[in-house]
Amino acid sequence: MSPFGAFGGLLVDQLLGEPPSSVHPVVGFGKLMNRVERRIYADRRVNGVAHLAIGVGVAVTAGLTLRRLIGSTAATVVATATCAAGKMLDGEAEAIAKLMSDGDLVGARSRLKSLVGRDTDELDESEISRAVIESVAENSVDAVTASLFWAVVAGAPGVLAHRAINTLDAMVGHHNDRYEHFGWASARIDDLVNFIPARASALAVAVVHPRQVASIWNAVKRDAPRHPSPNGGVIEAAYAAALGIRLGGVNQYGDTTEDRGTLGDGTSPTLSDIARAVSTRKRSTLIAAILMLIVSSLTSGQVGS
Repeated sequence: MSPFGAFGGLLVDQLLGEPPSSVHPVVGFGKLMNRVERRIYADRRVNGVAHLAIGVGVAVTAGLTLRRLIGSTAATVVATATCAAGKMLDGEAEAIAKLMSDGDLVGARSRLKSLVGRDTDELDESEISRAVIESVAENSVDAVTASLFWAVVAGAPGVLAHRAINTLDAMVGHHNDRYEHFGWASARIDDLVNFIPARASALAVAVVHPRQVASIWNAVKRDAPRHPSPNGGVIEAAYAAALGIRLGGVNQYGDTTEDRGTLGDGTSPTLSDIARAVSTRKRSTLIAAILMLIVSSLTSGQVGS
């Protein structure tokens, strides 16, 4: 286990944020896998499995190479800082909130496209707020807690493999004519690798909102199964109950309409709820980090005994 390297990497991300896209390793990985897709694509599961295997193989090899070059702890710091995106996530949410507070809904809708895949052109202030908060919640798992978790469990190779899987899911894990079968493996493995981090994140949200523990539990138990994602539903339901708002609903993706169910019993989200969601993200990440440190220390002690 690599807890201190993982926490160091998360701290570096929080301080420095993302490198420029022109030199970002994740962006480079995405371009590489686009080329691989063009070479091996057929809308069959076996081709999608091959695509996934190549991507994960590249990521694990990069992690092992980095570990040999600079050592285990330093490699975990570098890999975690590269994969985590907490500062970027918070910054985008706050930038969209600022545009709305300035009355620039057109600008807010345009910037929102960097966070969500749904159509944003007709969204009002409440729907923009909902989209931002849902993105903060879901990406608090995908881009923060899960990176921390896999860095703790498996060091640089683990966190890079997770980021590869998550990136491939974003690229090909869609229900449409092109990716229905090709993207199946990436989507299913992404669900698997985020299963524990999503629930650890929901637990951390409950810790930072102790008065809403019962509401969070009830929302996760009752509402999360309505969501098409087994992990997104858990963390979005937790945020909804913690903030006393209602998330979920109908989203439009081009010609496709998706009903994500209703999450929580509160009021419709407003602009002010975005700042509360960002605060929850930051505090719950700290709690999740502490919980993982405790668990890894106990586990290491049991193994050593």
